[in-house]
Amino acid sequence: MIDDGKKFYAEIKDLRGVWAVGKTLEECRENLASSLEGWIILRLRKNLPMPNFKVPSYKMNIRNYA
Repeated sequence: MIDDGKKFYAEIKDLRGVWAVGKTLEECRENLASSLEGWIILRLRKNLPMPNFKVPSYKMNIRNYA
């Protein structure tokens, strides 16, 4: 939180320039997603390399409740 708790701030530290603010946590998340989208589009348009993201894997327990 920033501005004495009046706004939320978020960033993706590994991606320089990808950050956002919002009046609510949800607005901040939406703005961060938009910032990330713009960052990706810009890198693609300028033919810049994309980082190799590691996607975490999760074991899922699927149960049949029927």
